[in-house]
Amino acid sequence: MVGTGVFTSLGFQVLGIQSGFALLMLWVVGGLIALCGAVSYGELAAAMPRSGGEYHYLSQIYHPALGFLSGWVSATVGFAAPTALAALALGQYAQSVWPGLATPLLAGTSLTQATALSLGVVLALALVHGRSTRAGSRLQVVITALKVLVLIGFIGAGLLIGKGQPLRIAPDLAGWQSLLSPTFAVSLVYVSYAYSGWNAAVYVTGEIDQPQRNLSRILLTGTAVVLLLYVGLNYVFLRSTPLSELKGQVEVGFIAANSLFGSAVGRLTGAVIAALLVSTISAMIFAGPRIVQTMGEDLPALRWLAPRSSAGIPVRALVLQVAITMVFILKPDFKAVLVYAGFVLNLFTFLTVLGVFVLRWRQPQLLRPYRAWGYPFTPLLFLALSAWTLVFIIRDKPTESLYGLATVLSGLLVYFFVHRASPTPVSQPE
Repeated sequence: MVGTGVFTSLGFQVLGIQSGFALLMLWVVGGLIALCGAVSYGELAAAMPRSGGEYHYLSQIYHPALGFLSGWVSATVGFAAPTALAALALGQYAQSVWPGLATPLLAGTSLTQATALSLGVVLALALVHGRSTRAGSRLQVVITALKVLVLIGFIGAGLLIGKGQPLRIAPDLAGWQSLLSPTFAVSLVYVSYAYSGWNAAVYVTGEIDQPQRNLSRILLTGTAVVLLLYVGLNYVFLRSTPLSELKGQVEVGFIAANSLFGSAVGRLTGAVIAALLVSTISAMIFAGPRIVQTMGEDLPALRWLAPRSSAGIPVRALVLQVAITMVFILKPDFKAVLVYAGFVLNLFTFLTVLGVFVLRWRQPQLLRPYRAWGYPFTPLLFLALSAWTLVFIIRDKPTESLYGLATVLSGLLVYFFVHRASPTPVSQPE
């Protein structure tokens, strides 16, 4: 979960919000949304313990067409776009530390060394995850543990060393007004994107020991820890760095580290953050192909994506996701891709949490080893805040919203094509 969003999105948020209180509340509200979503997903995952995430849930709750659309979005946007954004952020942080990476890889081309680095990291991690599930999971555990330790150290150092900026953190009238503004709602897209991954465990349900008991704990514990890290990290960013230096910038962690520690340590911190983004890329490459592989098991026309290697890895699905990721990397527009991906992902998580109510109504006798804590208020809060965000994105970011809806529509066309191409069983004479 911790990765691209928290290291890059604050620069976009301060373009429209100047209140320190409102900026921190963005991360609190975003974490609250994620916690309510995790509570709801925990119930669905315990009741329907199979890998595939939203694809599996929406197919069972609503209709296979909606499940397919979710899987289509996950394959084309949900994992490929965030993987590309993390790789691009890694390249930009590395470029800030080593400006020479901005030079073209080959004279006369637009492919910079930083972009080549982004592509190389994705390919290297794909090779690791394509060879062994055990090696991939061990790599993920190690780099995630290092990332959390580094973030805790950064927050602690920032609180001890930071001199403080003239920014009001305590709530005031202007701050409360900002909370109700369209700008706050649109900024929640960036924050929601930063929290994306809170539901990633449901994509590998089939590979989790005793998922009915453990999955809800994984979702809730992980999300709560990340909420605390995000609020602490952004408090340090805001406390240490003037807003004018953060506005519109992607590598906010590097800029804040320079303000806190000076250029020498700042460069080292930027390099460390770039290395930490490897964890985000690795997690996306690990989880995403499981959805595509599950779709291949269910749809004859996509059966070629279903096979696993002798090590149990969906290699073909992995190759497909990496190929789409590389397209996003080679055609970068960081902010637009961030809003586009956030809009589409919010749309399908909204439908999934709504499914908690639909499933309880349609199948009240279904065994539910875990029931959503605080039901019906927690899922209702998630739905209300998510709907509020989606409405303002459509209003204020129509281009990115239309691209998102076009992606969904293209998936619907593919669904009908896939089913037309699938062999129809021949009825036997009585």
